[in-house]
Amino acid sequence: MMVLDRIALILTVIGALNWGLVGLFRFDAVAWICGGAGTLLARIIYTVVALAGVWCISLIFRPDERELEESAH
Repeated sequence: MMVLDRIALILTVIGALNWGLVGLFRFDAVAWICGGAGTLLARIIYTVVALAGVWCISLIFRPDERELEESAH
């Protein structure tokens, strides 16, 4: 797994946890840390997390490393 894949997965998990907080407790941790959901920093974080989620879509369709090894033999 590439470093970029791992970073994207970590950011996606952070985003999922933030959405869990919003859904369960109406608490947006990103907005709280950044001083509001409309601040530039919060919007940048939301955008980076969204891009990480889009990147993770590629992980679904990427062949598994074991599949690549088996097809090489």
